[in-house]
Amino acid sequence: MAHLLGAENLSIAFGTRTILDAVSLGLDEGDRIGMVGRNGDGKSTLMRLLAERQTPDSGRVTRRRDVTVGYLDQSDVLDGDLTVGRAIVGDAADHEWASDPKIRDVMSGLVQEVDWNAKVSSLSGGQRRRVALAKLLMGDDDVIMLDEPTNHLDVEGVAWLARHLKQRWRANEAGLLVVTHDRWFLDEVCTRTWEVHDAVVDPFDGGYAAYVLARAERDRTAAVVENKRQQLIKKELAWLRRGAPARTSKPKFRIEAANTLIADVPEPRDTLSLNKMATARLGKDVLDLENVSLELGDTRLFRNITLRLAPGQRLGIVGVNGAGKTTLLRLLNGTVEPTSGKLKRGKTVQTAVLTQEVRELDDVADLRVIEVIEQEKRVFNVGGRELSAGQLVEQLGFSSQRQWTPVRELSGGERRRLQLLRLLVGEPNVLMLDEPTNDLDTDTLAAVEDVLDGWPGTLVVVSHDRYLLERVTDTQMALLGDGKLRDLPGGVDQYLELREAALGAGGAGGGRASQASRAAQAAGSRPDAAGSGAPGAGTATAVAGSAHSEADKRAARKDLTRIERQLTKLAAQSEKIHASMNAATAQGSPDFEALADLNAKLQAIAAEQEELEMAWLEASELLE
Repeated sequence: MAHLLGAENLSIAFGTRTILDAVSLGLDEGDRIGMVGRNGDGKSTLMRLLAERQTPDSGRVTRRRDVTVGYLDQSDVLDGDLTVGRAIVGDAADHEWASDPKIRDVMSGLVQEVDWNAKVSSLSGGQRRRVALAKLLMGDDDVIMLDEPTNHLDVEGVAWLARHLKQRWRANEAGLLVVTHDRWFLDEVCTRTWEVHDAVVDPFDGGYAAYVLARAERDRTAAVVENKRQQLIKKELAWLRRGAPARTSKPKFRIEAANTLIADVPEPRDTLSLNKMATARLGKDVLDLENVSLELGDTRLFRNITLRLAPGQRLGIVGVNGAGKTTLLRLLNGTVEPTSGKLKRGKTVQTAVLTQEVRELDDVADLRVIEVIEQEKRVFNVGGRELSAGQLVEQLGFSSQRQWTPVRELSGGERRRLQLLRLLVGEPNVLMLDEPTNDLDTDTLAAVEDVLDGWPGTLVVVSHDRYLLERVTDTQMALLGDGKLRDLPGGVDQYLELREAALGAGGAGGGRASQASRAAQAAGSRPDAAGSGAPGAGTATAVAGSAHSEADKRAARKDLTRIERQLTKLAAQSEKIHASMNAATAQGSPDFEALADLNAKLQAIAAEQEELEMAWLEASELLE
């Protein structure tokens, strides 16, 4: 594969702190690289250096002469005086962009609900972020760099972005570099991972799950990372084996290769013991919403919903923006009164809510981190162990030096961690978390999940982070914007299916095609549209959906047969490699070089399987 860009001995320091020290790396055609690391360790700095938006203290960035780079910054870079339409497509006539399937897909996935004629300055922060991302994805850059692209996207938006990027990279040889704390997104999209830590960058093959495996192996063999951090990594790896990969059809690698590492790791939670403790603390009655309706102005947010929380229940809530997820937490907490229906609250219930804004810390802004926790208690019993306040805050990432930082000087992620810990030491028996992953890096998320694993109470989590939902909750429910609350026995995947069905029922074309049509039609109606007589997206969609000939269908049937034979052969090859990997790991001292070679072959087979599966889907769609 051809080289796109790279770094040679990059170094940069801020004040007395070295962020990157003599870092050399490269990005090639077809690479989809995710960057992970603790907040402040230099992920965004490295991306800015590679995009040549910042100058290193020493070293240089190399770039092939014809390579173009598209960059999504965390800051707002759009001209506020432009309309949404002009900010995205400029002065292009409708027919110039509405006939492009890639542009229609971006429109439907990101900005279909944004007013095309509104000024950018009038949009919310999340909407501006979506517009900026849409503008970038409509281009044809050789390298795309995305800094926290999933911020302000709901579960559906994150799933769309992952699907779009994977399809896009199958069709060309561009490069992708992304910084995100969304572990599901990293695992779904990325083929390589860069870990930025201690002023260096360590590369790993595969997405987040492969990175966790390789990191666990590295830490075990090198024995250079403290025992506590090793245990967190191994626990996360155990979860990946028992949880997420079981719910995906194409895991990035076989967790069985790591069985020797995690054979002694227990389940993430002792559910039976925790439920028993929760029942003892709460009794049988917790919080019940019975036939609750809620009207805000002219909008009916909820219509006769019923929700009964059991002792020790771990419930995840997903839903479309504006459907009332945060309001549901306020109803359960009693801070919002229903228009009709009632809230039943158990006599022993003590609730605590982690809000999105974390404004509760404003009252203690002049105190230091350790002082905020010591206000509650100085010694805590955690899982049968006695911990001091200092040990407890260190467990959530506050070093001995950082513990003495005034609250007013903390970052957004640090404020969220501190407030969560403050709530937990207050010993509530019902804990509600509203988007708790905002501003947290992957290491901190693992630490938060570890704390929640041993928490004996009822937990309600509202989040767009599907990895977190699957990791810390046992059941999920959905708000689809129709005033109802639905059970999701199939988890987040079922929610996405329900959303696709709802969108399909809402338009003549159904699904994504109808969304694209509506978005293009909205654009066609803008007063400042160039080329007002040009054909709109409805025409383009109709052309795309025209009937196929019988000859095309016969060819598609032959393709299906051929592809299925190839997939069967690849599956057999994959099974043989898995058997070899299992045999290698069963030895007393496994040959890691041999395992790496087998893993590389497995990844090549997986890539070929993905291409064949996409071809199979395309042939199947032609026959429908």
